[in-house]
Amino acid sequence: MYLIEESQIPEAVLPLARLRDHLRLGSGFVEDGLQDELLGGFLRAAIAAVEARTTKALLVRDFLCSLHRWRAVTGQVMPIAPVRAVSQITLVDAFGAGTVVDAERYALVTDSDAPRLVPMGGCLPTIPEHGSAEVRFRAGMADVFGDLPADLAQAVMLLAAHYYEYRDETALGQGCMPFGVTSLIARYRPVRLGFGT
Repeated sequence: MYLIEESQIPEAVLPLARLRDHLRLGSGFVEDGLQDELLGGFLRAAIAAVEARTTKALLVRDFLCSLHRWRAVTGQVMPIAPVRAVSQITLVDAFGAGTVVDAERYALVTDSDAPRLVPMGGCLPTIPEHGSAEVRFRAGMADVFGDLPADLAQAVMLLAAHYYEYRDETALGQGCMPFGVTSLIARYRPVRLGFGT
């Protein structure tokens, strides 16, 4: 399974001013916007890290999920939540030719943790041998940063500030995330029950 972000978070949605305030950077100077590109990069990295740990899309955008087989023909759990809408499913054969699946053959079962793509008949359409199914969908918790749950917004701010403060540090271990961030996102992390679920 491959998950590709087809649209980026717009610059206007990134809370640069809020991060500047959080970092207590000076204001009222000619150089006020000098670090905006750097801060934007840290915000994007923090959002991506929180999304990776929680399997939740924080801000709304478009995604493409490419699968070589359905996990189950009676329903496919989507790789990220919450999914707002599935716009298209395309079956791609081994030679790259695509066939769009009629939207009446499937439905989205919304869920804040594990949204599912389900068939309207007995099973999802058959994926061609050595081919794939491309599922295009829109996912995200909020259209703008200010509409995110307060704990997730604070986790992003703390992590972006951590990246800013330790931007020259190379000794931190892989996957290092400050305790405050991990505790804020803990309730959004997926629960694993048993083997393979």
